[in-house]
Amino acid sequence: MENRSAAAPRFAPTALMLGNVVTGCAVLAPAGMLKELSEGLDVSIRTAGLLITFGAIVLCVGSPVTAWLTSRIERRVLLSATLAVLAATNIASAFASDYASLLGLRLLMLAVGVIYTPQAAGTAAMIVPETRRGSTIAYVFLGWSLAAAIGLPLIALVSHRYGWRVAYGGVGALGLISFLLLTWRLPRGLFGAPVALRTWLDLARNRLVVLLLLVTTLYMAGQFVIFTFMGPLVARLTGASADAASLMFALYGVFGFLGVAVATRIVDGWGAFRTSLLSVSLVLAGVAGWAFSAGNYVLMAVSVAIWGLGFASSNSMQQVRLVAAAPSMASASVSLNTSVLYVGQAIGSAVGGVLYGGDFLYGMGYAATTFLALALVTVVLTRTHEPG
Repeated sequence: MENRSAAAPRFAPTALMLGNVVTGCAVLAPAGMLKELSEGLDVSIRTAGLLITFGAIVLCVGSPVTAWLTSRIERRVLLSATLAVLAATNIASAFASDYASLLGLRLLMLAVGVIYTPQAAGTAAMIVPETRRGSTIAYVFLGWSLAAAIGLPLIALVSHRYGWRVAYGGVGALGLISFLLLTWRLPRGLFGAPVALRTWLDLARNRLVVLLLLVTTLYMAGQFVIFTFMGPLVARLTGASADAASLMFALYGVFGFLGVAVATRIVDGWGAFRTSLLSVSLVLAGVAGWAFSAGNYVLMAVSVAIWGLGFASSNSMQQVRLVAAAPSMASASVSLNTSVLYVGQAIGSAVGGVLYGGDFLYGMGYAATTFLALALVTVVLTRTHEPG
């Protein structure tokens, strides 16, 4: 018994991390195959992009609500059930007969899938000693970086070569593997602290928390003006092939992974504020580079690499700063940050959809840059409200 409990924590963080890979792939998948979805379902690319917009709305509403409703459920049961639903709905999506049924499946998928990421972070903190909590939580969040670095480029490549149905089936199969691993290795009897309704009011009164949530909203909105339509945009602006567009996703994800690794190394010496300032500045520089170089594939690719260096580390620093701003309400603030992250996705993808539909392809980069500039200004404002 003693050996089993010692082995379980060693494997459980990996099971939790893989669940975030699945969740990230499920959330991001349509961005990697908009053209294939558009052609296969006989809808416009803008309409296909609404899979991301409507999904983000479900996610932003669902995150705080599910954090409250599920806070008393045993974590192994909760997280395993969530992954089972993600696996089943992705597999079912592979057989969707039309756009409406695919949209319905996606909304169901994300209404349940929204539970996973914040609850996995809280669970990670329970299964390791206090001295390892920070690194373990960072490791679990690494799943999202891997989803962007490896999962999304693979989704784009597979959907181009074999069709969007095969891509959905692949995400579903990965979800099934993740479900089995989590059920096998996550310890039983894990319960988190219940989330009270009053917690949300207390967070609303914390000015630093509110500013940090605004940062998340703005920088995600800016990114998703472009990111939602990146594949078709690259093709239309540069005439590049689908494989070349997949390379853009790969650059974004790989450099995002590198950015997180660097941020993790420098944050203890620099502090979370300065590291966050650097990360958001890199995203702004990359998106501005995209806007100014639109039409030149090589310069756009370099811009995406710079953008990638900051995107994942920005989100990691937001988590660190929110926990420091209100330690006793960390689980609620992280859940709320997840919610506004999806608010940003919904705003950005909606703005991008209007501009793409109106054929303002070059204007999309400048709209994204405006959001990111506002995010950077807000990061600077948070400095005066930091504790200590």
